[in-house]
Amino acid sequence: MLAIRLNRTGKRNRAHFRVVVQEHTKAPGKRHVEIVGSYDPHKKTTLLNKDRILYWVGQGAQVSDAVHNMLVREGIVEAKKIAKKMPRPVVKEVPVEAEAAPAEEVKAEAAPVAEATPQVTEVPAVEAAPVAEVTPAEAPKA
Repeated sequence: MLAIRLNRTGKRNRAHFRVVVQEHTKAPGKRHVEIVGSYDPHKKTTLLNKDRILYWVGQGAQVSDAVHNMLVREGIVEAKKIAKKMPRPVVKEVPVEAEAAPAEEVKAEAAPVAEATPQVTEVPAVEAAPVAEVTPAEAPKA
């Protein structure tokens, strides 16, 4: 299956893209069927061969999301742009009231204890991580 996609060219930190028709299994920089345009993101210039792009789309070539959005922006294709956003990580929210209530209770309990005689509270011992035993078979050979 053919795909119309971007092929990065240019120097480091100075990207330039070709819009190419290529077999979808090939790497983007490898052999292509036809170059149908170019895009320079620094100058914001886009050169597209509308006739050839429409020909290849008519032949069944699939358009990548970035090229699809470029074709919509240039007015070659009438469609909506495809949103390409990374999903945000889901953060579990803790109710604000639940956080405030325990803090007030702790403050209320701490005040009478400070006035009373000091009490010794036992702190649970922290367990050390188990150390793996080294057997002679596993010992490194010098």
